[in-house]
Amino acid sequence: MDQLFAHGVGLAVILIVVVKVVVGFAALLGSVTMMIWFERKVISDMQNRIGPNRAGPFGTLQTLADGIKLFFKEDLIPARADRFVFRLAPFLALVPALLIFTVVPIGGVVTIAHHTVELQVADPPIGILVVLAFSSIAVYGTMLAGWSSGSKYPLLGSVRASAQMISYEAAMGLTVVTVILEAHSLSTRAIVDSQATAWWHWNVLRLGVVPFVIFFIAATAELNRPPFDLAEGESELGGGFHPEYSSIRFALFYMAEFGNTITYSAIVVTLFFGGPDGPGFHFVHWLWPILWFLGKTGAFLYVQVWIRAALPRLRYDQLMDLGWKWLIPLSLAWMLVVAGAIESLGWLFGIIGGCALLALVLWRAVVVSRERRSARGSLLPPGRPFRVEALPPRADAGSSASASDLRSLESPGKVGG
Repeated sequence: MDQLFAHGVGLAVILIVVVKVVVGFAALLGSVTMMIWFERKVISDMQNRIGPNRAGPFGTLQTLADGIKLFFKEDLIPARADRFVFRLAPFLALVPALLIFTVVPIGGVVTIAHHTVELQVADPPIGILVVLAFSSIAVYGTMLAGWSSGSKYPLLGSVRASAQMISYEAAMGLTVVTVILEAHSLSTRAIVDSQATAWWHWNVLRLGVVPFVIFFIAATAELNRPPFDLAEGESELGGGFHPEYSSIRFALFYMAEFGNTITYSAIVVTLFFGGPDGPGFHFVHWLWPILWFLGKTGAFLYVQVWIRAALPRLRYDQLMDLGWKWLIPLSLAWMLVVAGAIESLGWLFGIIGGCALLALVLWRAVVVSRERRSARGSLLPPGRPFRVEALPPRADAGSSASASDLRSLESPGKVGG
């Protein structure tokens, strides 16, 4: 429970909560502005370009200029669109990113007006469930944006996006369960505190790296970022689920994508890298956790930009295969292994043996299924290769094969092995 409400709710507590909400909202929006500039500059450096460099120092005000321009552009609504849902969808995409950020601890604990204040907007006892719930709500914004546009290509993009987000939500949820088993709490603050004793107690090491890798891949797919941006495949869909949007409504989708990138990077830091935990100094002791949190989150944001610049887009069947055939079984098996390790060594070795046996049975079933499928699709029995013998030498190289030569090739003795 949030320590701020331990002694009741008074005027000072209400003012502190209002200030935290305003500061958190402003910090995330400012971070979105800087993230857009940061991504454009980093990708331009990787591609030997200059990037934005005119508006403000080093082009830092270019995003602000683009936002002002979009705000005053004409807002178009297609004639066949569902007007209410069309207007609502951008907010359903942006608001979850803002609400998820409220449960992220960005620092330690400070004292304000004799009240103990945690440096996060809210610390509900089920904070990590709030993250999963709002990440699921974001699917509605994407789906309704494509459906309400009254056009087939946005609808295809929204169907792709919803299938992708739902598929990878399962793997991400299983890795979160693994973290909860280790931390014995659903509170994001408690998860951070369980890793705060030393850096080798961070969950990325305690859980064996695999849950972190799965969560990071699933989160990247949830964000529709490259190489998982199949919902915005320009080559086949012309822009994805929001080509009919313009003006400030398009800007809201743009802000939602970058806001979610920042939020999920912060969630990765919270779950696996100790959040604001790190060595500090005695002077300005409350500042060092914030700097550690910003440094870790910035590192993951750089990795996201690096991935976008370096990796090509997957095919849709590869995207679904990765989610359903690999990430979900692996995350489930690793969760069972972690649960067995927490219980006892006997359970650990038993679960590892059971998972290995099950994987062997499934692998053998896949091999047999492929062999039978290939046998049904072949005209010849399995194991008998098809061979055509060469034509006998001809007296005239320029003449065509004789009828007897062709008949000899068609005879049963010349075909098969």
